[in-house]
Amino acid sequence: MALLPRWQYMTEESRALVKRAAVSVLVLFLAAILLRALLPWVLLALIIWFGWSWMNRR
Repeated sequence: MALLPRWQYMTEESRALVKRAAVSVLVLFLAAILLRALLPWVLLALIIWFGWSWMNRR
């Protein structure tokens, strides 16, 4: 069974809109996965940087 069974009846503009929406969802999904993987490292780097700058002030 086709994901969009009426694809052949859609206008080119409608097809382009569906394709753009699918690409946007894919990009957001990949960005969420990447952010989830990198967020702990970014937080660790920020903590180290704040600690380093605090130690240099003393």
